[in-house]
Amino acid sequence: MTAPIHIAVGANHRSAPLDLRERLFVPRDETEAFYASLKSHGFDDVLLLSTCDRVEVHAMHPQPSQAVGTLRDMLASRAGLKGLDKRFYGLVDRPALRQLFAIAASLDSLVVGEPQVLGQLKESHRRAAAAGLMGRGLERRLQAAFAAAKRVRNETRIGERPVSIASAGVEVAREIHGDLGRVRGLLVGVGEAGELIASRLRSHGLGDLAVLHARPRLAQAVAERLDVRIASPDDREAELAAADVLILSVGAGRHAVDQADMKAALRSRRRQPVFVIDAGVPPDADPAIDRLDDVFVYNLDHLERIAMAGRAGREDEAAAAWAIVDEALAGFSAADAQRDAVPAVASLRAAFEAARQQVLAGKAGDDSSEATRRLVNRLLHDPSEMLRVMAEDDPASVNDAEHLLQRLFRLHSEKET
Repeated sequence: MTAPIHIAVGANHRSAPLDLRERLFVPRDETEAFYASLKSHGFDDVLLLSTCDRVEVHAMHPQPSQAVGTLRDMLASRAGLKGLDKRFYGLVDRPALRQLFAIAASLDSLVVGEPQVLGQLKESHRRAAAAGLMGRGLERRLQAAFAAAKRVRNETRIGERPVSIASAGVEVAREIHGDLGRVRGLLVGVGEAGELIASRLRSHGLGDLAVLHARPRLAQAVAERLDVRIASPDDREAELAAADVLILSVGAGRHAVDQADMKAALRSRRRQPVFVIDAGVPPDADPAIDRLDDVFVYNLDHLERIAMAGRAGREDEAAAAWAIVDEALAGFSAADAQRDAVPAVASLRAAFEAARQQVLAGKAGDDSSEATRRLVNRLLHDPSEMLRVMAEDDPASVNDAEHLLQRLFRLHSEKET
């Protein structure tokens, strides 16, 4: 039986535009049905990770090429696409495992180091287990990924960057508006960077926060995590006018709020200042907004300069984090290879023991020399016959077998002596 191979298929913020990721998104109330579909397609050790920035399926399968194609077709169908789409990446074996480790360590996030994705991955793990589709293969890989992520958090400062960026947003909001308890916020979009900043503002006492998005199910998922209200798209103009802090986190490649929107909001606000945090990649704010009086626009780079002034470069921390991930990956792969060899070694030991017992049950009067000679002959009989058959059917394979025997039993070829 062929051993299952790790595969990963999906689309993320690098491979696919926002509109495609939104069509792929699997909300919480559809997860059970999606897992049922995976099971009907032959997957019994599988995990779905569905966030605003990525939809990715990890699975163990004995036929990886076929399984990758099946998952691509499933995702394409969900997104309303026909045929193979290059925006869905398919990773097999070690690259798939490295992707899982990178996600857990937040090295594959839009904002490297952000903490939400690890929690989202753990929640996905729980849902896969609840669906009865978390097998030992993926379980081992997930636990190894969680352990690597913990090392990255403990041994590097990679997590300081996103938390510090969000904290810088809190600092600027206080400078502009003072007591956050009297401040109203609006999160436009559902990107992870915007959610992180919104969460930080909430934890520091932001009085009111709403999530606005054209797709209600996406807004609902974020609103539930933040424990805030959902703003209706029909109330967009009123919500913009009421927002003292406006967080833009769409990243659709077009302006989420333009100059006309902001001018209308300022008229309703009677020139009360607005703090705009542009967390979109690419930017969500119309550059013309920054030229308006009483509007203060900060993007992620601006906040990072405030947060990370005088500290080591983020590239050094990312390199250190990747080194930990690759070390953990190598350790897991070595242990997994040893684990895979255990059944073969056990079978070999059992066969040798059976041969020993047969020799012992043979002639009772044999001395030790004769008994051991008969044991050696018995152990070598089947391999010798198989080598003769291989020499007749496929002479080239004999060389491969010879090299394997030399490695297994530490033999020296006659050519070397």
